[in-house]
Amino acid sequence: MTKRILSFIFAVLLTMSFFVSAETEYETDISYYEKFKDQNITINVYNWGEYISDGGDDSVNVNSEFEKLTGIKVHYTTFASNEQMYAKLKGEGTSVYDIIIPSEYMIARMIKEDMLEEIDMENIPNYALIDDQYKDLLHDPDNLYSVPYMWGMVGLIYNTSMTDEEIISWNSLWDERYFGNILMFENPRDAFGISLARLGYSMNSEDPKEMEEAAEELKKQKMLVQAYVMDEIFNKMEGGEAVIAPYYAGDAITMMDENPDLAFAFPEETTNFFVDSFVIPKGSKNKEAAEMYINFMCEPEISAANAEYIGYSTPISAAREMLDLDEEIMAISYPSVEVIEKSEIFRELDPEINKLMDKLWTEIRSYNESANDWIAPIFILSLFLASITIIVVRAVKKKRSVQ
Repeated sequence: MTKRILSFIFAVLLTMSFFVSAETEYETDISYYEKFKDQNITINVYNWGEYISDGGDDSVNVNSEFEKLTGIKVHYTTFASNEQMYAKLKGEGTSVYDIIIPSEYMIARMIKEDMLEEIDMENIPNYALIDDQYKDLLHDPDNLYSVPYMWGMVGLIYNTSMTDEEIISWNSLWDERYFGNILMFENPRDAFGISLARLGYSMNSEDPKEMEEAAEELKKQKMLVQAYVMDEIFNKMEGGEAVIAPYYAGDAITMMDENPDLAFAFPEETTNFFVDSFVIPKGSKNKEAAEMYINFMCEPEISAANAEYIGYSTPISAAREMLDLDEEIMAISYPSVEVIEKSEIFRELDPEINKLMDKLWTEIRSYNESANDWIAPIFILSLFLASITIIVVRAVKKKRSVQ
């Protein structure tokens, strides 16, 4: 389904007196959205960057359409990681925001720390449209605090013009041939998860010795890493500035659209399966309006518009059926059962393990491997050889394409 068609369908939705899902007998009365029309309400939404259909590339600007439909203004800001979001709420207080969209392990932590409001599902009738497999999850087993927004998995994005290999293992992130051309997550949970998986441990390990071992591997990797990134990855991978990086599948699709040399694969070991969900922070000043926003985002047309634009996977079957995805993108957005069964959902870790991980991450980020005199010349030589290798690979591929 093209973005223009989605825009058209959304316009039709606004003119209807009600919407009836093809999958359920459930109706949404459009008058539901008129409750706060003239009350001058503004809701504060805090979401991941690049994680909503915002009107770019002829897409639907879903926040603007929500404002037109309801009269509620949306003040929208973004964060780069769960940890950044959590730190900001701890520093500024939860009542600053009305809606945030964290991942499941962070939701579990926030529930435990009494940072979230219970959601009144009667104000979110579209909750009935969400597939059952995304409900009753470990982080919110009674479905009291969260409503699924999107789901996805972590994998490896790489530049095929800079390597002859098909990248299929976390080991590639420690491959000296890619010296200075590796990007790595700028957040401890993802970085440690990858290092643990590479060592054959659970990504949810709570064994201090395994965490220490994973940290040592991340220190060894640091010399090879060009940069630790979150949203910065878009410019770097799209611009051909690095060979390989671990990242979220949905964002990989966005980058692949911008650079046809990019490819993506799920690692042969294991990886993280995540569900990002709407939650309402404790003390929200506009809780019912926030619930209306969540319901709007669960309209199948809107969920489909978001999924198409951001590349992530909708938990609403009626929305997924509206999407026209080619085979390659379908395999990334909606991978096989075999791939999903090998994955792990991040759990909220024991507080002492979280403290240890934060301590080890600080050590890793401040670790100065070049402090040893003998490493500096090897570092320079390796960088030179890696650059020559990439130049040769690109030249050979260019010659082949000309022939």
